[in-house]
Amino acid sequence: MTRTTLQSAVFALLAATTFAAPAFAGECPANKKAINALTGAPTMPKGVTDTVIGSVDLGAEINVADRQLRTRRLVVQPGGIVPLHSHKDRPALIYTVSGQITEYRSSCAVPILHKAGDIAREADGISHYWINHGEVPTVLLSSDVHHGN
Repeated sequence: MTRTTLQSAVFALLAATTFAAPAFAGECPANKKAINALTGAPTMPKGVTDTVIGSVDLGAEINVADRQLRTRRLVVQPGGIVPLHSHKDRPALIYTVSGQITEYRSSCAVPILHKAGDIAREADGISHYWINHGEVPTVLLSSDVHHGN
């Protein structure tokens, strides 16, 4: 192989790996997207604290009546559960600050592992629940639009 050919091959390999579409951590694999009935899903919380750390009345801010944008800090202990709930009409983004947690989602045939630094998009009417199968607490920041008081 000539030097020019080798340089061209290296450049092609670098270009292919540099410009390829990114694979996002913490999402359902594309080939595993399917309806999941979530049979036997837990319905009660266990080992989880949920603290509102800030909120904005969207009626006053952008004329969206009876809605708040809020951010919560959730700490899910080992073995802890965030029970089955729906995101119909309540979009959210969940950031995993530390630890890791497993999500069971109505639109994914396999569990989704969220590690520190991952963000989960909760929208499109999905239902899901989360379980901390790890040995350390998991800290999450949840920002959602919900029906306010």
